[in-house]
Amino acid sequence: MAKFDFLRSVGATKEAVAVLNDQPFLFTNLIVVLVGLGVQAALLWYIHYATLKPGQKKKKEKKGGAAAPAGRGGDNARK
Repeated sequence: MAKFDFLRSVGATKEAVAVLNDQPFLFTNLIVVLVGLGVQAALLWYIHYATLKPGQKKKKEKKGGAAAPAGRGGDNARK
């Protein structure tokens, strides 16, 4: 009944493998928590990206021409 002996190859001690063989739900909980954190991070990144203002998003440059300089230099600039 040595289900978790594969963890010995990544540095787990004999005691750690014995605990996991005795209480396998600990490993299951670890995997569930790590997957949940990954999903939460992806959701937070998506919310951040979806709520960016149009001026904050990087624009694709057209081939063959330089982009106009960004800043305050239009017709409405103070003199």
